Amino acid sequence: MRRALSFAAVVLTALLLQSTLFAQVELGGAKPELIYLVTIVMAMLEGPASGAVAGFAGGMAQDFLLAQPKGITALTLTLLGYAVGLFRSYITSPSPLIPVFLVAGGTFVGILFYGLVSFLLGQFGLGLGYLLRVALLTALYNALLTPAFYPVIRRVAESSRATRVFRW
Repeated sequence: MRRALSFAAVVLTALLLQSTLFAQVELGGAKPELIYLVTIVMAMLEGPASGAVAGFAGGMAQDFLLAQPKGITALTLTLLGYAVGLFRSYITSPSPLIPVFLVAGGTFVGILFYGLVSFLLGQFGLGLGYLLRVALLTALYNALLTPAFYPVIRRVAESSRATRVFRW
């Protein structure tokens, strides 16, 4: 229960920051997507199941809060969280740049997938060039924010893990 509440607090805090503080930061039509960042980091730290759950919860919350078509963000982030969680088993390097590159790549792919699904549902009328530019700039934003958010999310994940005490 404590673990679920900790992760919910992280997702809600990211959503709150994204919709207030970071809503004012825009460059070339792109804004930071903290829910993508949180989903990718949770999937990287906890695995595919936690990544998918965090992605679904964050995506649905974002869809309802920001008056977007319901379910597209949740679908995108669920698949992204699951894929990153599966991909983490192939990472063998302990480099501190791994989270930055993983967040940038995951955000880029996620934004492209979101645009594709939106286009197929008739919700996205802008061109492919615009979508690529927004995906690239959003990935760059999230990569720059990763060093600030990754340690916090990692600390929450580590502190919420159950510790077993063996008593003789």
